[in-house]
Amino acid sequence: MCAALAYLTPPRIAAETFTDAAAAVARLEEIYARNTQFLRERFEAYANGAALTARVRAYYPFIRITTSTHGQLDSRLAYGFVEEPGVHETSVTRPDLFRGYLTEQIRLLTENHGVAVEIGESDEPIPIHFAYRRDINIEAAAALTIDGGSMNGRSLRDVFDAPDPAAMDDAIANGTLQLGPGAPQPLALFRAARVDYSLHRLFHYTGTDPEHFQNFVIFTNYQFYVDAFQQLCHERLGSGQSGPETFVGPGNVITRNARLGGGTTGVAPARAPQMPAFHLVEPGYRGITLINIGTGPSNARNITDHVAVLRPHAWLMLGHCAGLRNAQRLGDYVLAHGYVREDHVLDSELPLWAPIPALAEVQVALEQAVGEVTGLAGFDLKRLMRTGTVASVDNRNWEIGGPSFIRRLSQSRAIALDMESAAIAANGFRFRVPYGTLLCVSDKPLHGEIKLAGMASEFYRQRVGQHLEIGLNALERLKSQGSERLHSRKLRGFTEVAFQ
Repeated sequence: MCAALAYLTPPRIAAETFTDAAAAVARLEEIYARNTQFLRERFEAYANGAALTARVRAYYPFIRITTSTHGQLDSRLAYGFVEEPGVHETSVTRPDLFRGYLTEQIRLLTENHGVAVEIGESDEPIPIHFAYRRDINIEAAAALTIDGGSMNGRSLRDVFDAPDPAAMDDAIANGTLQLGPGAPQPLALFRAARVDYSLHRLFHYTGTDPEHFQNFVIFTNYQFYVDAFQQLCHERLGSGQSGPETFVGPGNVITRNARLGGGTTGVAPARAPQMPAFHLVEPGYRGITLINIGTGPSNARNITDHVAVLRPHAWLMLGHCAGLRNAQRLGDYVLAHGYVREDHVLDSELPLWAPIPALAEVQVALEQAVGEVTGLAGFDLKRLMRTGTVASVDNRNWEIGGPSFIRRLSQSRAIALDMESAAIAANGFRFRVPYGTLLCVSDKPLHGEIKLAGMASEFYRQRVGQHLEIGLNALERLKSQGSERLHSRKLRGFTEVAFQ
C-alpha cells in the first residue's frame, strides 16, 4: 500500500480588491496562467519518469463580491446585480478566452452596487486534464509508464486531481443547489470545472476551438444549410465585405477576408466531426456560428449543454419539420411560439410543467426577417408562414406510432413536428440564453406526403437558401438591440446569479 502524499502547490496569491474591471480580469489571468503552467510542468516531469514525493495541486481563481444592502436597483436589468446582500462568488477558468465577458460582468457589478470585487485563489482544484487546452492526450501520456500502468508505483489520480463529475453538475442552473451554512451564494451559472469540461467537449464534437465560437448561433439538422452558409460566407469574405474578418471550419481551417489579405490556413480533418461547426467571425465575437447537430433530441441537448458555457446572446433553430396541417405546403415556414416536449431528454432537469415561453424580441426579429426576405407582409405573410406550437419527439418513426399519439398532437394544437427544437428551446430557457425556432416544412406524412429520397427538388433547395437568409437577417436584427435588451427578464428565476 502506498503512503498518502503531502500536497505540492504554488505559493498562494493573496486575495485583493479591485474597482477597475480590466485590472481585476488581468489578475484572474495572472493566477490562472501561473497555476496551469505549474500543473503542466509537474505533469510532464511525471510522464518522463520523475519521482513526485507530493500530490500536485493548483486552484482556479475566483471572483467575489460582498454587499450589505437591499437597495433597489434598476428594475429593467436582467443581469449585472446580486439579488440580496451577502457574499457571492464563482471560480473562473480561461479568463483569456472570456476577457470581454468577464470585464463587462465585473464592471456592471461595481457600478450597480458601488463596491469592489475581490480576486484570489479559490478552493476548487484544477484537474490536470484541464490544465491543457487540448494538445495533449492525457491517457496516452499516462500510458507511457511502468509498474502496470503507473509511474513509480503511483497512478495519475494518486498524484494529480482528475475531473470530478460531482463538481461539474448544473445544480445552479437547475435551481437545485443546496448550500451549507455560511457558504457564499453563486455568482455565475457555471463554476470553472464545468466550463472547462464543455470547452473540451466543444472541440471534440464540432472540430473547432472554443475561441472561434461567436455570440449568435444557428443550429440546423441538414447539410444543405451548411453548404449554403459556407458559400455565402466565402462570397462575403471574397468581396472584402466590412464586418466579418474570417471564416473558420472544422480542423480550425481559417479563411481571411480579402480586405485583410485573404488566404486560407489549416487542414480539414480526414473525417468530419459529429456536429461540425462553422464560424463567420467578427470583432468582439459578434459574428455567427452555425452547427449541424444532425438528427435527434440527444444531439440537441448535448451540444446546447456545452455551447451554453460560452454565454451566447442568442441561438436559433433552423431546420426541417413535418407539417401537421393539410393546408400547409412543402416549403412553408413555421415560427414556434410553444413546444410539446415529447423528446424526454430534459425531463429531470426541467419539469414538463415548466412552460417554455416565446421571447418577444426573438419572435419579432424572426417575423420581420421573413417579411423582408420574402417581400410579403400582413395577411399575405400567412400564406407562407404559420405561428404555432411545435412538437418534438424522440421517435423518428412517429407517424406510425398509432392513433393515441396522433390524437395528442391534435389536442396540443401542434402545427409542426421535429426532433430537436424543443430541446434547444428548453435548454435556452434553462441556461438563460435567448432562443427561437423557425422551421421549414419538408413533408406532411399525416396527409400522404412522406419524405423519400429524391424529393429535394430545385424549389426545395431554393427554400434552404432563403431560410438561411431569413435566419441571418433575424440575427442581425437581434445584434442591433444590444445585449442588455436582448437578455430577457423572463428567463430569470426568483433568485438569480449576477452574471449574464
